[in-house]
Amino acid sequence: MLRYAIIFLLIGLVAGVLGFGGLAAGAAGIAQVLFFVFLGLAVISFLKRR
Repeated sequence: MLRYAIIFLLIGLVAGVLGFGGLAAGAAGIAQVLFFVFLGLAVISFLKRR
């Protein structure tokens, strides 16, 4: 999941550089959601192992 977050972040950065503001904002939003989902699942996984 972190891999997809990084991919969407890169898509957002490239789209932003090329001037596609709406696409860049959408990709950055998706990347942010995926990152926080990954972070939440990682915390749950670490707590469950204890």
